[in-house]
Amino acid sequence: MTAVASPPPTASSGRDDRDLAALAHSAADDLEDASAENILAWAAETFGARFCVASSMQDSVLSHLASRVTPGIHVVFLDTGYHFTETLGTADAVSATLPVHVVRARPRQTVAEQDATLGRDLFARNPDLCCQLRKVAPLDRTLRDYDAWATGLRREESPTRAATPVVSFDARRGKVKVAPLARWTQDQIDRYVERHGILLNPLLTDGYPSIGCAPCTRRVAPGEDPRSGRWAGLAKTECGIHG
Repeated sequence: MTAVASPPPTASSGRDDRDLAALAHSAADDLEDASAENILAWAAETFGARFCVASSMQDSVLSHLASRVTPGIHVVFLDTGYHFTETLGTADAVSATLPVHVVRARPRQTVAEQDATLGRDLFARNPDLCCQLRKVAPLDRTLRDYDAWATGLRREESPTRAATPVVSFDARRGKVKVAPLARWTQDQIDRYVERHGILLNPLLTDGYPSIGCAPCTRRVAPGEDPRSGRWAGLAKTECGIHG
């Protein structure tokens, strides 16, 4: 499957924020104990082509699950311009081997253009602004064509994600947010990967248990928090995508 810069436009669903918020609140209760497949099936049946999956290309577990439920689903990849080569290769492999449509959401400026207007290495001087320009804003623009999106967030990943609901209302974007893997443990992820031969980013076996942009991600020593390699030495723990 060929990756493109943006998805084809789709007609508006006609649902307003109040409808979507009520729908998300009800589904959060109804689907709390549902399987990841059933959560994805609910989203696909409810939103049709206006439902997509977002993937960091750390692994392809969520993309694989979604493709089994709804082949041809759009998988949004934030192509920041700062990714490891291995991450870009994983995105290409997902596009080539799974029945999905990879949508590459890109910033308005290339890295070189951003350097020219804001100075070199913005990620080191103002990482929040860099994430806003190269992750948050591109995702916001891309999600305009959808009413709901799925993320691979899991409750056990970090304290800030411990209360992640399986379905919620993304009020800032006016979208329903789905987290089919919220209740999954790392052991469940590992078993799914082994059972289905899931594509993994090679960096996962090279000391990077949590993978972001290359300038802001370091290897993690055995026993360290898996996300301690992200924005190491800074108070920053999230890019801003999730609130």
